[in-house]
Amino acid sequence: MPGSFVHLHNHTEYSLLDGAVHIKDLIAECSRMGMPAVAVTDHGNLFGAIELVMETNSLNKSVAAWNKEHPEGPQKQEVKPIFGCEVYLSPTPISVKKQLPGRRKYTHLLLLAENETGWQNLVKLVSRSHLEGFYYKPRVDMETLREFHEGLICCTACIAGPLNEWLLNDQPEKAEEALLALKDIFGDDNIFVELQDHGMEEQKKCLPELVRIARKTNTPIVATNDVHFLRKEDHDMHDVLICIGTNEKLASPKRMRYSTEVYLKSPEEMREVFKDYPEAVENTLKIAERCNVTIKLDSTSTEKYPEFGTPDGSSREEYLRKVCYKGLEERYGKERVAADKELRDRLDYELGIINQLKFPSYFLITADFINWAKDHDIPVGPGRGSAAGSLVAYAMKITNIDPLRFGLIFERFLNPERVSPPDIDIDFCQTRRPEVIDYVRQKYGERAVSHIITYGTMGAKSVLRDVARVMDMSYADGDRISKLIETGPKVTLQSSYKSNEELRELIASDEGYAELWGYATRLEGLIRNVGVHAAGVVIGDRPLDEHVALTRDDLSDPHAAVVAQCDMSAIYEVGLLKMDFLGLKTLTVMHDAEQYARWRVPEFKLDSVPLDDRETLDLLNRGDTMGVFQLESGGMVDTCRRYGIQKIEDIIDLLALYRPGAMQFMDEMIEVKKGLRQVEYEHPLLEQVSGETYGVMIYQEQVQAAAKLLAGYTLGGADLLRRAMGKKDPAKMAKEKAHFVEGCWKTNQIDEKTATAIFDKIEKFAGYGFNKSHSACYGHISYWTAYLKAHFPVEFLCGLMSNEANNDKIGVFIQEANRMGIEILPPDVNKSMLKFTPEKMPSGKLAVRYGLAAIKNVGEGAMQILLEEREKNGEFSSMEDICNRLDSKSVNKKILESLIRAGALDWTLEPRCVLFERVDLALSGASQVHKDKALGQGSLFDMTFEAPRVKDEPAVPEWSKEQRMGDEKDLLGAYFCGHPLDSMRGVIDAEKYTRIGLIDTLEPHELKQKHQIAGMVRSVTPKISKGGRKFAILTLEDFTGSIEVLLWSDVYEKAQEMEGGLEPGVFVSVRANIREDDRTSSKSVAAQSIDPLGGKKRKSKSGDQGPLNIIVSPLRHTRKNLEQIRDILKRYPGRSKVNLTIKDSLGHSQILELDERFRVNRCPELETELSMYN
Repeated sequence: MPGSFVHLHNHTEYSLLDGAVHIKDLIAECSRMGMPAVAVTDHGNLFGAIELVMETNSLNKSVAAWNKEHPEGPQKQEVKPIFGCEVYLSPTPISVKKQLPGRRKYTHLLLLAENETGWQNLVKLVSRSHLEGFYYKPRVDMETLREFHEGLICCTACIAGPLNEWLLNDQPEKAEEALLALKDIFGDDNIFVELQDHGMEEQKKCLPELVRIARKTNTPIVATNDVHFLRKEDHDMHDVLICIGTNEKLASPKRMRYSTEVYLKSPEEMREVFKDYPEAVENTLKIAERCNVTIKLDSTSTEKYPEFGTPDGSSREEYLRKVCYKGLEERYGKERVAADKELRDRLDYELGIINQLKFPSYFLITADFINWAKDHDIPVGPGRGSAAGSLVAYAMKITNIDPLRFGLIFERFLNPERVSPPDIDIDFCQTRRPEVIDYVRQKYGERAVSHIITYGTMGAKSVLRDVARVMDMSYADGDRISKLIETGPKVTLQSSYKSNEELRELIASDEGYAELWGYATRLEGLIRNVGVHAAGVVIGDRPLDEHVALTRDDLSDPHAAVVAQCDMSAIYEVGLLKMDFLGLKTLTVMHDAEQYARWRVPEFKLDSVPLDDRETLDLLNRGDTMGVFQLESGGMVDTCRRYGIQKIEDIIDLLALYRPGAMQFMDEMIEVKKGLRQVEYEHPLLEQVSGETYGVMIYQEQVQAAAKLLAGYTLGGADLLRRAMGKKDPAKMAKEKAHFVEGCWKTNQIDEKTATAIFDKIEKFAGYGFNKSHSACYGHISYWTAYLKAHFPVEFLCGLMSNEANNDKIGVFIQEANRMGIEILPPDVNKSMLKFTPEKMPSGKLAVRYGLAAIKNVGEGAMQILLEEREKNGEFSSMEDICNRLDSKSVNKKILESLIRAGALDWTLEPRCVLFERVDLALSGASQVHKDKALGQGSLFDMTFEAPRVKDEPAVPEWSKEQRMGDEKDLLGAYFCGHPLDSMRGVIDAEKYTRIGLIDTLEPHELKQKHQIAGMVRSVTPKISKGGRKFAILTLEDFTGSIEVLLWSDVYEKAQEMEGGLEPGVFVSVRANIREDDRTSSKSVAAQSIDPLGGKKRKSKSGDQGPLNIIVSPLRHTRKNLEQIRDILKRYPGRSKVNLTIKDSLGHSQILELDERFRVNRCPELETELSMYN
């Protein structure tokens, strides 16, 4: 195209925190400016390749349609995609992980795929750089280029290219050698010397030399602009992005800065810049003409699925049918299968659809690894999502929910009228899930299986915080505006601005906030980081780098998991087989509890228990649901009590109903269920659809059923209607409404007015409807966990606590055990196992024995060695016996001290303080025993297994109950000697306080309620904001756990003024806001006010104080001052830990946790003495 130009060097948002261009915008702008093609050449990756295909396909389709409709007018420009990458070229072989003296770690090189071979080679080359070449960046070397050069066009890149490296060092002969080396690899016709001119001094120095060397070597030149943002006015926004990526402040004078010229210039601008080198511009068009790569997208194709080899040599279709009918007989019995034509017809119908869509291999592959997991005792969930609606899946034991009993619909899973791949998500035991993935990897080939990448974008809240940080605003100022943004996946800055008047006023009244908002709205949605999909695994028919580029979960670890450089949607579009292997902790809990239950009832099998067990239903109706899957939140407890659960279907309904939106129908359903309200149906046929759910359509399947029954839709067509309703497209809905009304008249002679009212009602419910298949699966898990709690409470609690890493949550379960009258036995190295286990007491009752691995600071590996020794040679007789029988690497001083403080050696009948004092002596004696054994020498200790003790050991002060309580809380997450709040239990139980242990289970709608939290102050950590205002982090503890509470300046100041002040050990009531963090999904608590609990100041007798934090400034960091601090600490002995933070002049900090000798009694006098060192 005469007068045009093609940009061949462009960085999109996939050049993470460096490029600020969305691919869609890049293509649209190129089309607008009449450019016939565009390349995407991100740094070292091919993350954006599939999106480039999708967006160019979309644009070109709309352009073609426009041009066809307007043949006489000006024609719009279609845009051809060019696939490339700016790779990192290592000066050494990529196996060498070090920098050569005087050389860069890497230079840049631009590669463009000319044809299909070039694309395949580019994919393999980029994959190799990530899998084998990482050193600061994913690198290639000259040998890699030589191996994969065919079909590639090479350009010498930007100022960081291999020629410019030498030219900037005044070594033009080396630059020429570098060019000739590249020509030797790529050939004369496939190498271009790249020219860029942004007015930079370095470019002014290099550009004439580049042209000279190009002409001397007869190498063509090409003009590029190294695009990093779309328009010139985007430079300031891009500047902020660079600061976010480099963790610098905008005002920093030495930070990285880009030229204002690296934007998508028009053809006219580029021709003006390179008017002295017109051939460099013309060559962009010639290269674009040469680059012709077609990446076929077909999400419905199964060509790239691995082939499942049938064991009997039959076709996959025949084998699938055999497996299904065999499974059907096992599920329903031979007699019913033979007699029930409807059952056989349903199976044959599903098999017909599966075969028609060419998905037999998908089902055979899925059933294979699920059944392998079951054969290896790896817990597998009963199902997840719409797959439970498939009778084929049930017959093959992919799912474990009878779709016929629960009225589940196949078309919700696989719709013949909307062809898309089946999507079977599988829950596995969280700890053994990797074993299943390893099996798949071994079966189909290491190189044919990988994980899937995810892209984290700058969300509404996070982008405000990022921009506030680089603008050097205080944390409080950034937090002020981010708190005005609602939490949620669909929340945007624009939607928040429209809905929040306070936000609009803040931006209008403050220039700083207005500037922040301006940057944030332009950066919102850009990719910030990459991660790995929590569950997604892709399986190919051949090595995956023949389809997509690969990377690693951790590029610095050569053994880290391999990850496809395509996200879920791209994998889907490419047509690769994607599976979701999810880890569900509750399955592990159930499995452990089931194993423990078999100690009492050997034949017990959880998935065979009756689904109408009265004790289980009574437990749910009492709201006794702590630990019960998805039913333990405060709101759900209340709902269970109100609802009156009579059958498992009620649980299934509750899981679907207890969600935002659908909850508005809760009261109506309960009233109808209890006979307090009559349902008025617009038409009698609707009772067949929603009668079982009391007139409310809570399921998507009910929407489908209504469309089929009333308007004559097929179930497939009804599924399309449901999807259309969910998207809320006005034009489509008007069309669907007319079709529905017409269908109602033709099928059931329902008049237009009634049909319209029915449609409107269905449309309303469609927005809230839940997937019944998923609810049925998870409803069973809820029921099974409730059954375990009702019939095997000790075993169930053991399962819960064994699989909980959070000590505070373990404390919650211990409180639940106490409420249920179940005793929790403390850890004991002679009786405890690794996990929590049931133990029969002399009374015959079962108790829970605390697991050794759950003790803080001891480590699972060390405890496993201890248990193996106990199993092999019997119980231990003393602390010295433990030391003598175990290597010091297995049980060291820290582990031994933790076991003593946790009470795990109380069986010795020696006070903890005495054992603690004797640890060093026991270890040194054991060291001699081990040396003698190694030398083959016997000693007195071989006979007694006892190390020598001092005959007259000095008296050691007994530890107080309060100190022992504190140690237990610290190491076990719970108190065994009592609780500091025991005196306030009546006050706390009498009021509706929010329990700390349940805060993480609060639903989004519950967060908006008012919350009052009661507890004991464990620690107060004062802070100072950048604005110089004091605030604090308060650690608050109740019977169920502990949590950090943020106290802003005004609340903190008032709290200090209340009677008794704000100090560790004080009992308080906190009125608080609770929010969910949009980045971590964890809950954060901010105090609105604090008052003494019970109306007056009370203090724990335990003096259970939090750690003392001492911060030593650079000016005070001297040996003399540290010695003085040591002497001060010794004057205030107590039980509070001391953390010493030492800062240097560069602002770096080192935190030291001082040992037991320096524990102190925190008091105002001590803190006054230490204040001069801060």
